[in-house]
Amino acid sequence: MSMSDRVRVKNVRVLSNARYLLTSTTFDYRRANGEWQIQVRESYDRGNGAVLLPYDLTRRTIVLVRQFRYPAFANGYDDLLIEAAAGMLDDAAPEERIRAEAEEEIGYRLDHVRKVFEAFMTPGAVTEKLHFFVAEYDAAMRVSDGGGLADEGEDIEVLELAIDDALAMIADGRIVDAKTIMLLQYAALHLFR
Repeated sequence: MSMSDRVRVKNVRVLSNARYLLTSTTFDYRRANGEWQIQVRESYDRGNGAVLLPYDLTRRTIVLVRQFRYPAFANGYDDLLIEAAAGMLDDAAPEERIRAEAEEEIGYRLDHVRKVFEAFMTPGAVTEKLHFFVAEYDAAMRVSDGGGLADEGEDIEVLELAIDDALAMIADGRIVDAKTIMLLQYAALHLFR
């Protein structure tokens, strides 16, 4: 049985459509035992995104960014977040968008990006699906200092780190961003073995 056979949407109410779309949806859900139950869920639709971990196997380095994230700050995180470069797709193909983000945020023009997986990061509340990429980089690919787009509020510091140092930063709590942790663990398992 398909999920579309188990869900009957009754009402969708827009709660906010400022920057992204926040809705409250009332629906009937057929439980595993066959009974129907009325449920209400809020969901935040901000579109899908892409995230990238550039790596240099010879030097055993990776490139990350450090930037301010208001929601993390509002939840008590009193530091800049260290993250993998990422961005919203904005109707572009994931590969196209992540190449543009790499140039904007980290200043590298990457020849080949490779998709390694997709994941829903907060499926209980947010519709966003992320496309995860890795790409080899070297100094010759550097075309700018990066830093993001100031008119989009970006104020990004580029970090080149040894993979072992980045993994240690997960363990000691300096890297707390889920998408970044996932890509670093992928790199440890599949790239820097």
